[in-house]
Amino acid sequence: MKASELKAKGPEELRTELESLLKAQFSLRMQKATQQLSNTSQLRKVRRDIARVRTVLGTKA
Repeated sequence: MKASELKAKGPEELRTELESLLKAQFSLRMQKATQQLSNTSQLRKVRRDIARVRTVLGTKA
């Protein structure tokens, strides 16, 4: 997900996106804890996407 895509969205869309990313992060953490996660780079990607969404939300506020 690119920052330019996020800037085009409204605050409510960003909040729903953030919520879905946080759920995905939780799911990936549980998969990692139970050793079911084969691609651990997904955690990094989701964490960075969360940071992007929070940054854009902060600039719009």
